Amino acid sequence: MRIAIIGSGRIGSTVADLVAGAGHQLAIANSRGPESLTELVSELGMTARAADVEEAARFGDVVLLATPLHAYRDLPADAFAGKIVIDAGNYYPERDGTVDELDADVTTSTELLAAQLPGARIVKAFNTMFFETLGAEARPEAPREQRLALFVAGDDDDAKQVVCELIEELGFAAVDTGSLTAGGRRQQPGAPLYNRPLAAHDAERALQGLVTP
Repeated sequence: MRIAIIGSGRIGSTVADLVAGAGHQLAIANSRGPESLTELVSELGMTARAADVEEAARFGDVVLLATPLHAYRDLPADAFAGKIVIDAGNYYPERDGTVDELDADVTTSTELLAAQLPGARIVKAFNTMFFETLGAEARPEAPREQRLALFVAGDDDDAKQVVCELIEELGFAAVDTGSLTAGGRRQQPGAPLYNRPLAAHDAERALQGLVTP
């Protein structure tokens, strides 16, 4: 599968390493341009290459966004049309500045992204786990019950299934939290599931406690 990663910070570079290690073709981009990625691409190996943001988006069958929230406004929407887009970002007011709709809980950060990229198939994932845990705890050879959970939310079932299969391939257990609206809230900073390393069964039990009346 061809995977693009936009953002080369802690989450972006960690997922890039996992994806390259699994043998996928990878294009990685950031706001500083391909020339800033020479060292990272060299470390990732022969399946990886640097690109600009639009080129990476057009390349990937799946595109993972690991950028600060404000960056979504500058994304070239046409390049993402028809793509499965994984939103790995979070809203941190101290970093991103305040966003009235998010502070009022009128919507979620991923729904703002979906409005910016109306032709994309948006899935929320890779946003709840600390990057060091993500880099150290991948266990592709272990049975599912021994893996840590990565939570997934989305409205497009087929897109969500592709992302779940990728998560499982990389060595984690995909756990579906629901729609972009409900599931997105369950995955956002401050929610009970956020930054809480849980094995698959424990994660599913914790999630059930959140959705049961």
